Amino acid sequence: MSRYSWAFLVVGAILGAALVQLRAAEPVAPARVFEIRTYHCFPGRLEALNQRFREHTMKIFEKHGMTNVAYWTFEDSPAKENTLIYVISHASRDQAKKNWEEFRNDPEWKQVAADSEKDGKIVEKVDSVFVDATDYSPMK
Repeated sequence: MSRYSWAFLVVGAILGAALVQLRAAEPVAPARVFEIRTYHCFPGRLEALNQRFREHTMKIFEKHGMTNVAYWTFEDSPAKENTLIYVISHASRDQAKKNWEEFRNDPEWKQVAADSEKDGKIVEKVDSVFVDATDYSPMK
């Protein structure tokens, strides 16, 4: 190997190491955004909502790029009777907007919603907030 080949090899290694350090110093965008949603049901309708999620909604979410993370109901009244909280994730806030638009316009979802509400409306109110995982969060 010539003297120039060794020089190029050394310079290449140094530049490669410098680029790795520069990339490590760049701020990293969150891998995904989490959406925490709270559904407040009309009296006596929580089980219908749970059934709709269990049998249909979660699959339709996945179809539209939403990742199901976790679902909870309360142990104590009065929320125990009418409240569902869940977390889903999206690739970004912009993607969340697109995901929800596609979900709402999905013919399968429209049919599921209509079928599940034949005995009356299920959800009275929905609260939604978007959050980012902290740098120390086990879930990112």
